[in-house]
Amino acid sequence: MSIRLYSTPDNFIAGITMRDSSEPESNNMALHACMVAENITTNRRKFSASIGCSLEDFVCAYQCHSANFHKVEREDRGRGAVTMDTAIPNTDALYTFEPNLAMCCFTADCVPLLLHDETTGLVGAVHSGWQGTVKEIVPKAFNHLILKERCDPRKLKIIIGPAISQEKFEVDQDVSDRFKALGYADDFISYNDETGKFHIDNQLTVKRQCELMGIPAENITIDRTCTFTSPDCFSFRQDKNCGRHLSFIMKKLQRP
Repeated sequence: MSIRLYSTPDNFIAGITMRDSSEPESNNMALHACMVAENITTNRRKFSASIGCSLEDFVCAYQCHSANFHKVEREDRGRGAVTMDTAIPNTDALYTFEPNLAMCCFTADCVPLLLHDETTGLVGAVHSGWQGTVKEIVPKAFNHLILKERCDPRKLKIIIGPAISQEKFEVDQDVSDRFKALGYADDFISYNDETGKFHIDNQLTVKRQCELMGIPAENITIDRTCTFTSPDCFSFRQDKNCGRHLSFIMKKLQRP
C-alpha cells in the first residue's frame, strides 16, 4: 500500500495515501466516490494498521466545499470511518486537541492542508478546493483557533499536500474573478492568450492565507506533486470517476 509520510515530531504522524494499482480500486479511500464500499473499508483498515492504529481512531467529514469547521471531541471517535452515515456533516475542516484521533480529509485535485502544534497537541485537516479557498475556509478556521482556542499562529506547523498545479488548473473568468476578489491572490493567477483561459495556483493561494494569519513562512511546507500529471495521484479533472486520497494527521500517545 502506497503512503507518503511527512516529517513531524516523533509523537505525531501525518501523511497522504497515494494511488496504487495493486490495491482495490487503486487504493481509493473515499466512500462517497467508489465502486464497492467494501473495497474502501478494506483499504482503510489495511492503511490504519500500517500506521499502527485502528480504523475506529479515524474521524471523517461529509465534505461539501464549505467554509465550515468542527472541533472533534473524544466522542466523535470513528465518525465516518466505516460508513458515511456517521460522518460529520457539512464540514470541510476538522481539528482536535485529543490524542490518538486521526483527522482526515479526502482530495483529488483540491488542496489538503494538515496542521499541528507541538505545544498544545492540536492537529487538524482541511479540504480546500477552489471553492473552499475563495470562501476562505483556512483563514476562518485559523481565526477561530487563534481567537477562541488561544492558539499561537507562530507555533503552528502547516503541511500543504498534493494538488492540481497552476499549469493544469484552467478556469474561466468567473472563477478567476473570485480569486482576484480575495485581494491577495493576483500573484498566483495567469492568463493564456491562446486559449482565453486563466490558470490559478491554489496551493500558493492557501499558503498566502496561512501567512496572512500570522503563520511564519518557514513553518509551511508544500508537496508540489501535481495530481493531474502524476501517475501516483487521483485527478477529478482527468477522470470524474476517480478515487480519492486520504490526508491524515494524529498525535500519537501510548495507550494505557
